[in-house]
Amino acid sequence: MGLLTFRGGIHPDDGKALSREKPITAIQAGPKLYYSMSQHIGAPAKPVVSKGDHVCRGQKIAEAGGFVSAPVHATVSGTVKGIEKMRMPGGNLADCIVVENDGQMEEVEYREASLDSLSKEEILKRISEAGIVGMGGAGFPTHVKLAPKNPEDIDYILVNGAECEPYLTSDYRRMLEEPEKIVAGLQVILKVFPKAKGCICIEDNKPDCIRMMEECAKGDSRIEVKTLKTKYPQGAERMLIYAVTGRKINSSMLPADAGCIVDNVDTVVAVCQAALKGKPLMERIMTVTGDAVKEPRNFLVPLGMLHQEVVNAAGGFRQEPQKVISGGPMMGKAMFSLDVPVIKTSSAILAMAEDEVSKNPPTACINCGRCVKVCPGQILPVRLAEFADHGDEEKFLAYHGMECCECGCCSFVCPAKRQLTQSISSMRKIMLAKRKKG
Repeated sequence: MGLLTFRGGIHPDDGKALSREKPITAIQAGPKLYYSMSQHIGAPAKPVVSKGDHVCRGQKIAEAGGFVSAPVHATVSGTVKGIEKMRMPGGNLADCIVVENDGQMEEVEYREASLDSLSKEEILKRISEAGIVGMGGAGFPTHVKLAPKNPEDIDYILVNGAECEPYLTSDYRRMLEEPEKIVAGLQVILKVFPKAKGCICIEDNKPDCIRMMEECAKGDSRIEVKTLKTKYPQGAERMLIYAVTGRKINSSMLPADAGCIVDNVDTVVAVCQAALKGKPLMERIMTVTGDAVKEPRNFLVPLGMLHQEVVNAAGGFRQEPQKVISGGPMMGKAMFSLDVPVIKTSSAILAMAEDEVSKNPPTACINCGRCVKVCPGQILPVRLAEFADHGDEEKFLAYHGMECCECGCCSFVCPAKRQLTQSISSMRKIMLAKRKKG
């Protein structure tokens, strides 16, 4: 039997050698922390502290602004200095609670619990109160994801350890160094869905992680490690579900509609910490990498630190970067400043040197069909980009433009260097905004 995979995809140079052997290192929080109220999909969090208040590490400083929202917790002890508007890694503006770090790390008391003692409702409440969101990209509140309309229909819990995005190695290090926490977190989720099977999904370029996970999970008959073919974007939700289960979902469906829940390995560890230790989400692992970085590393970073401080912990830049990206090169967002806070979805800082950045201007399409061949959504990127550039909404919809997952494969293989993904993405945003308006 062949390795689990999907149709299409690409094999870019992964760049992971820069940081894959660097163990996770905790770094100290800076003098001031900036906690965004918009670290997730859904309503912004609402501050529950005021200027001059003293806060402790682990204390809730903002409550969820609705059901699809998540609270925010202090990662240090100190004094609230006020609320400022700041740019986020994606370029949007958000309110941020500013806390001056007193260096004391005074911490709240946490309520530990055994898995046997927790009911499904108590697990979901702990996850909600901990402010956990999807840490693999989108930032969807985890307590909402784990409360689908028909929970009895969920038969797969997929832990996403593919980490197919080039350069990123934070998930790899997490699986290698803390496999027991991933298994424990999956067991917590499986208690919420007693009929489901747990699958830890890892690409075959990580045989050491596969061995570690199999060893940790061997005593649990409900958990299986699935080996995936190494290919981008194997970790994309739709591609992962198809590879493991053979089920297809489209843009109008949720994974739960196909009987699946998908969570990133970092998210599953956060679930473990919240349910069993009572700890809120206060930090995450980030890869700082790229040829422009002096010492590429994997850091455990307190939320609210500035990206510049994280880069400084990696020795700074050894040369002026041509491009700095929040996340990876395929699906990350270019940054114009490092004076932005680390949020729950900040997976990496990629500082690319001149030889890593293509500067070739786009030329006319030569109708080679490469973009169609690699598209994992099995749509026609070249035609969709044309419709988008001409503002033809009717044809864009007719050719299934909303099914694009914005993985970037089409732009990557285009010999004419056309920004196909960018054109399609812009049109999708316009269409989604119109739908929202009604």
